[in-house]
Amino acid sequence: MSDTGKGIKIGVLVSGGGTNLQAIIDSCESGYIPGRVVVVISNRKDAYALERAKKHNIPALFINPKDYKNLDEYSEKISEELIKKEVDLVCLAGFLLKLSPEFVRKFKNRIMNIHPALLPSFGGPGMYGHHVHEAVIKSGVKITGCTVHFVDEEYDHGPIILQKAVEVKDDDTPEKLAERVLKEEHKIYPEAIKLFAEKKLEIIDGKVVKKTGRT
Repeated sequence: MSDTGKGIKIGVLVSGGGTNLQAIIDSCESGYIPGRVVVVISNRKDAYALERAKKHNIPALFINPKDYKNLDEYSEKISEELIKKEVDLVCLAGFLLKLSPEFVRKFKNRIMNIHPALLPSFGGPGMYGHHVHEAVIKSGVKITGCTVHFVDEEYDHGPIILQKAVEVKDDDTPEKLAERVLKEEHKIYPEAIKLFAEKKLEIIDGKVVKKTGRT
């Protein structure tokens, strides 16, 4: 587990630009999150998130899925790297591969994900990035938002930690809506990690309950 006094050790898995990764790094460096990012892993060599990590002297690894026979072997390799770094919490920040059930079991209740909608709506296979916002606008709903949840073996499933609502405007495009939702993602993801680091989250009957008072 983490060294005393330095907070939790966080491993972040990314596939793209990494703006949520940046929000996590900034929140650690400011002291808002009592912890630090100790490794960033991507399934894409050109993911800008890897550059963000390097700028903050954080180990940045590209692990190519094509080098492994199947999802199980690939997930096992990622797991090895996270264990090597003694990671306490795994954060998915726009990571577009589904991890193996064994990986999820190994880090049970220690994997978080951020989704750009109010789960359980607009989740599941294929629902990521602009696809989510297109579906939201097409549906005619007036409220969308973002969700931080613990990861289980199903897509966009698992106990919900925090959600933030965002109004859908009549003249919204997927790009405009995505921009407003992303701003809220950058707030609630660090907040959820902070709660985890401070041991203020408990899962009871499949639901996340925030502990109150001193721990």
